[in-house]
Amino acid sequence: MKNGMKFIAAVVLVSIVLLAGCQKKSEPVAPSAPAIEANSSTVMVIEQTICPVMGGAINKEIFAEYQGKKVYFCCPECKGKFEKEPEKYISELPQFKK
Repeated sequence: MKNGMKFIAAVVLVSIVLLAGCQKKSEPVAPSAPAIEANSSTVMVIEQTICPVMGGAINKEIFAEYQGKKVYFCCPECKGKFEKEPEKYISELPQFKK
């Protein structure tokens, strides 16, 4: 009977570990940006991962150029809203933060 209890304990432990890894995160996690070495100081490359209009994950195939920079969106509707009032959304974009 001891082997049966050990097996059940192992199954329960594995189940807990697997379920803990599958919990939904409350906020999207941005991928780590690579650092670039320049003149003995480190500069971080900031990449947009969130749609400035709806706040969802971006689709790199849907974008607009604004002030020489690409702005990505989650859907064509968000692109249209941005193009009507870009100044309303640029404060949310990492490529426009100084």
